[in-house]
This record gives sequence, structure tokens and C-alpha cells, in this order.
Amino acid sequence: MKTTYKRCQSCGMPLSKDRNGGGTEADGSRSTRYCSYCYEDGQFRNPGLTVDQMQATVKKVVRRQGMPWLVAQFFAWRVAWLERWRTQ
Repeated sequence: MKTTYKRCQSCGMPLSKDRNGGGTEADGSRSTRYCSYCYEDGQFRNPGLTVDQMQATVKKVVRRQGMPWLVAQFFAWRVAWLERWRTQ
């Protein structure tokens, strides 16, 4: 059974908000796991990124969208539990 994800398993962005409909796999199909900001052609766009760096990026993006500091902290905190980062 294939898992259906509602959020990117790298950054946590709702996949429904991805203007490209998700990242792409090596065969050109849409990724059902990662957004287009994180994943392209079957690879992470920033393969050397650490969980701390992703959390800092998420905080910045969420704050730039006008959300309160506490909301940004919460979304950044959740990043560590996403599939990409669970093994680190």
C-alpha cells in the first residue's frame, strides 16, 4: 500500500500549496512525497542540507508570509519528524 502524504517530507509545506504539484522523480513523474522546492529529477535540490538549516529556512519563509514567531517556531520544530530527517 502506497502512503499518501499531505506535506512535503523534507520541509513540511502542504503539497496542495505547491504551485508545481510536487517535485519530480527521475522518470519525470510527480513526487507524492516531496515538493518542487526540495526535490527535482529524483534528487534533493540541496542534498547537503542539514535539518538545522532546513529548520532555519522554514522559520524564515513562514515569518515572511506574515505568520507569528510562535507559529514559525512550531513549523520549524516539526521538520525534524519528517521522513527525510528521521534517519539523521
